Amino acid sequence: MTPRTLKRLHPAQRDDIGDLTTRRPLPGPGLPQLDPFLFLNHHGPQTYPPHNRGLPFGPHPHRGFETVTFILEGELSHLDSGGHESIIGPGGVQWMTAGSGLVHAELSPASFKAAGGPLEILQLWVNLPSRLKMTTPNYLGMQGGDIPKVEADGATVEVVSGQVAGVAGPFPSLTGVEMSVVRLVPGGTLSVPVAPGRTVFLYVVSGEIAVDDRRAPAWNLIELNDDGDAVAFDAPSGAVALLGHAEPIGEPVFAHGPFVMNTREEIVQAIDDYNAGKFGTVPG
Repeated sequence: MTPRTLKRLHPAQRDDIGDLTTRRPLPGPGLPQLDPFLFLNHHGPQTYPPHNRGLPFGPHPHRGFETVTFILEGELSHLDSGGHESIIGPGGVQWMTAGSGLVHAELSPASFKAAGGPLEILQLWVNLPSRLKMTTPNYLGMQGGDIPKVEADGATVEVVSGQVAGVAGPFPSLTGVEMSVVRLVPGGTLSVPVAPGRTVFLYVVSGEIAVDDRRAPAWNLIELNDDGDAVAFDAPSGAVALLGHAEPIGEPVFAHGPFVMNTREEIVQAIDDYNAGKFGTVPG
């Protein structure tokens, strides 16, 4: 296998939401999107005191894409207008297909607000092609213990979707997205095949990794050249990274707030449908 070379590092921009520490590497000044990956918010790491207000993401709508949320520390409660409800703890993942329209709330459960504790969450937005933007909404949440792991060469790969070393992730992807959380001990290495033409998403959550003999510290999104059939990196002092890859969609992207469609007219329709109550409501 020939590893892809590093094209550019994109540091996350600090953009706190109230008292929630937030960094955003995508979109960024030099990278508006990484087709089909649209957006990543990195919340935390931070420690909430007892009797806190919790996360601020009350009921809000989405249409036209998917959200994949990684709970690295803490707990996250999910409730949506499709009748899905869960509380996911450390190591767990939530995968929501907004499709034709969904209202959801992402909040801290009462136990976390009462006791406090560490919190770190990643939320990734993955675009859908025009043929799937109005698909039926869906949601799946899984605890960390239910996500399979592959271990080799000092790396633990938590396989969320797709396959790594023959191990399949439990989350089905409508568009063939392969996604994993990678944890490397000091000196750990990882090399995985990725077909030419697929877009690679590689973000350093903590620590530092080396790609193509170049160091990439925490809070950097790594843009790779499409010049190989593998992704390879190591972590001299240990690291956690988010690694994904997918076929690019290659369609126009028209985004407005919580809606991602192909045209302005589709955005106007999404707003009208939401205001008309067609997305449903989250039970109070």
